[in-house]
Amino acid sequence: MERKITVTATVLGMIAIVLGAFGAHALKKVLSVEQLVTFETGVKYQMYHALFLLFLGTTKLLSDNIKRTILYLIVIGVVFFSGSIYLLATDDLTSFNFKTIGFVTPIGGFLLICAWLYTFIIVTKNKH
Repeated sequence: MERKITVTATVLGMIAIVLGAFGAHALKKVLSVEQLVTFETGVKYQMYHALFLLFLGTTKLLSDNIKRTILYLIVIGVVFFSGSIYLLATDDLTSFNFKTIGFVTPIGGFLLICAWLYTFIIVTKNKH
């Protein structure tokens, strides 16, 4: 389980770096300042959760089943939250109206909050 979590963390982190650089260089020329800030929010949250997964993969405070649940909450949360933010920020660049999928952003945010809350609950209950 630790290997799977760590690999996922590194992939999410690497993608966040690539998207951050893409936003700072290529998208800077075609997006408004507001759209760039929105895009950067998606990158930041993706990176925060990649780092969270690195912690998760190395901690002994949680069982594998709990780690698996947190992993799924984070991956789905990042895809919904950051993914939808990337699409919404770049909406003007395509003919598809990504605002129609904007409802998944808060769902993703909720899943990310659940991952943190679940971790908090389990760690504080653990007497070891």
